[in-house]
This record gives sequence, structure tokens and C-alpha cells, in this order.
Amino acid sequence: MVATKKTTQRQGFKTSEFIVYPAHGVGQIMAIEEQEVAGCKLELFVINFVKDKMTLRVPTAKIAAVGMRKLAEPPIVKRAIETLKGRARIKRTMWSRRAQEYEAKINSGNIVSIAEVVRDLYRSDSQPEQSYSERQLYEAALDRLAREISAVQRVTETEAVKEIEAALAKGPRRGAKTEAAEPADADEEAIVEDEAA
Repeated sequence: MVATKKTTQRQGFKTSEFIVYPAHGVGQIMAIEEQEVAGCKLELFVINFVKDKMTLRVPTAKIAAVGMRKLAEPPIVKRAIETLKGRARIKRTMWSRRAQEYEAKINSGNIVSIAEVVRDLYRSDSQPEQSYSERQLYEAALDRLAREISAVQRVTETEAVKEIEAALAKGPRRGAKTEAAEPADADEEAIVEDEAA
């Protein structure tokens, strides 16, 4: 009988550490355990996603393949927040293709890519309503972004969402200064409306 030794660190990850798993967002490594599957010993990270009420077991050897990573460093989080303040970039392609691209960005696990989705799908109160699928993607991206920002900055998710919304409000054509918009902004607005049609 082989005793399963409890390790607390593997491949630079340790137990109780928060990580980002691209397909599910922020999770916490609860344990590193050994299991025997079909006669082979496997070392697994046991990752808990509290908000999703889900536990995932990932072979330690597969973390690079699945894209699991440590939480973003504060400068990268700052870059993601700066991205939110930028001008929305909406391609003139069919919604189904754009939706696939947004989905891929959300599941990439890259915080700056997720921030781009939030920025591109954000609608202020003065802008037209979103379709159901746009709203779903926006909320999925917002949730992923807020969870990582809250874990990095050690704030609540509500505080992280407030920070994201404050950054979005500073973006072009979103703040209270819409009456004083430059002519270039007016042209840009016409383009965005054409694309939404």
C-alpha cells in the first residue's frame, strides 16, 4: 500500500493560493492530492470555485496545457482598467462571429482581453439597449474581470465592479460631457450605430 503524501506546492502553485483557470475564472487551490486512475498515479490540483459552487481536479502536469495561471500582477490589472477607458472597437462583422470572438477572449483567461470585451459591450444609460446575447457576454466578462480584480486588490467583488464601472464612465462618449463632444466623436457614434444595426 502506497501512502499518498500531501504536498503543498507544485509547479510554482501552492495550496490556498488563488489562481485563474481560463474556462472558469478565479479559483482557489484547496489541495494537491495523488489519485490512482486506471493503474496510473496522478497528482492533481483540487481547485474550488466558490461562486460557481464547483470543484475541479486538474492534473499538475496539464496546467500549462489548460492555461492555468497565477493572478495578474497589479500593473497588468492597472492596464486592464486603463483598457476600459478606451474607445470601444466594434468590428463590422456578423454578430455571430463577433460573439465567438468575445467568447474566446473571455475564456482566454487574459485579463486585458476580458477588459476589452467589457469595454466593447458596455452600454451607458443613454445608449440603445443590448440584445440578450450581448448582455450575457457582457455580464460573463464583467464577472470574470471583477473576480480577478477583487482577488488581486483584496476588495469585495462589489467594490471591484464599482471600480470597473467608474473606469467605463471615463471612456469617450460615456461621461456627463456628451453635449461637449468633439465632431470626431459624433462621426464615431454614427459608425457604432451602423454596426449595431
